[in-house]
Amino acid sequence: MKKKFLWRILLIATAAILSIVFFLPSTKLASSLPEWLKKYGLTLGLDLQGGVHLVYEVDSDKTIEITIERTAAALTSTFAEKKVEAKAEKQGTDIAVSPDNDQVKKLVKEQFPNLTLDRQSEGRAFYRLDGSEAARIKNFAVDQALETIRNRVDQFGVAEPIIHRQAESEIVIQLPGVKDTKRAIELVGKTALLEFKILDDESPVAAQLPGTVAQGQEEIMLNQYAAQIPQDDEILFGRIRDPETRAETELKAVYLVKKQVLITGGSLTEARVAIDQRYNEPYVGISFDAAGAKLFEQVTANNVKKRLAIILDNNIYSAPVIQEKISGGDASITGSFTMDEAKDLAIVLRSGSLPAPLRMLQNVTVGPSLGKDSIDAGIKAGIIGALLVIVFMIFYYRMSGLIADFALVLNILCLIGALSAFRATLTLPGIAGIILAIGMAVDSNVLMFERMREELRLGKTPRAAIDSGYDKAFWTIFDSHVTTLITAVVLFQFGTGPVKGFAVTLGWGVLINLFTALVGTKTIFDLISSRGEMKRLSI
Repeated sequence: MKKKFLWRILLIATAAILSIVFFLPSTKLASSLPEWLKKYGLTLGLDLQGGVHLVYEVDSDKTIEITIERTAAALTSTFAEKKVEAKAEKQGTDIAVSPDNDQVKKLVKEQFPNLTLDRQSEGRAFYRLDGSEAARIKNFAVDQALETIRNRVDQFGVAEPIIHRQAESEIVIQLPGVKDTKRAIELVGKTALLEFKILDDESPVAAQLPGTVAQGQEEIMLNQYAAQIPQDDEILFGRIRDPETRAETELKAVYLVKKQVLITGGSLTEARVAIDQRYNEPYVGISFDAAGAKLFEQVTANNVKKRLAIILDNNIYSAPVIQEKISGGDASITGSFTMDEAKDLAIVLRSGSLPAPLRMLQNVTVGPSLGKDSIDAGIKAGIIGALLVIVFMIFYYRMSGLIADFALVLNILCLIGALSAFRATLTLPGIAGIILAIGMAVDSNVLMFERMREELRLGKTPRAAIDSGYDKAFWTIFDSHVTTLITAVVLFQFGTGPVKGFAVTLGWGVLINLFTALVGTKTIFDLISSRGEMKRLSI
């Protein structure tokens, strides 16, 4: 065996062995493999293994409302700092500033350049956010929601989720393999606005309120007591669990809470699940940053013997009595959680709150049976296509066709191995990309074989015809593959979901085909011709 092509044989053998090794975690042998290897293997997409497909719309208008409220509060604080007798308040989508005089106008223009004067009426000036600033805030809200959802899903442990922005304010989420649809929806869509407020147990109204209310009757009860509630208070609800079954009951606890937010989840640095040793129940331990810890210490010191409501998305999870000042910045959220609920709560607190509410537009659950049908149909199509190509190549090109079939099998093996090694997600469009790559693999060999035939008709020897055929077809093959690869890269960069799946398999197929067509088949021909003088080429 000549040394000049020995390295090629070793390269082909190494590529084949590595492809098989990386694909093994996708087989029934996965349990017996070493831990470092188990993380590899083919990951099936939503259309192949089932899961959840969600489409949400970000209520970016709510973000504008929040921004206007904060800006109005900041304006009032600025007036106080500058000792200007003026005030600002939110009026719909505007900020009403009074009085309307030159000093106030100058201060607003200097300190808040993103506000534009909308109108003037009855001694008041009405400002609104500049159009470009409002567009920037809305766009940032969608991007922030996208990143928050991605952080939550990553911690949820879904393999290869697909999360991307669609249109102006929509977010598409695909969670392959997820069977608990309700839990996934709650985790993704929870606003996760954490607030700490003091219960107003000293108010006479608190004694008049019922201790519980049936689920679904909350609005009726709010309307019934609306006139009696103090201006600085509000009614919130908390769930009640059965002490024996731990199941959520049909009743909700009623609380009278002061509206003032003492501290928010924006100061959190950590949220973790722990087990209460006394009751053997999970709870969520939280830690604040330095500023948050100082504020929490002040809040607890000023409200000893009062109940502190821990509120997430306007639902009270627990309302413990503050026994003493709490230093160190650590606290706990209890609420008769199950372990999954405690884990999910810790996830949403760690990943932060959503900048705006989400509105669900689409919720599609793809069952595993449908995924199995897709896999079976894809594999069947691939096998039939490959067999027809193999038979045709042998029939039309004889022994040379058999060599091309070897390259085809090597191509498929290396492609599956590459997808497994890089943990790419295989989707139904991805299978279509594999079938297209099979066609391109054969096409490359057809170009070379036809060149060889032309050289043989000109009277060249089989050895010379082989070398000449490869040399003359090389740039044609290289050019066609590079242009296809550029297309695959563009599809991957700008495509979403299924388009990306197709682009991944097509791109890898093109690269591997260059190797199998120009190195794999050439090595076989060199092996055959190295045994002696080749008098005839079966082509």
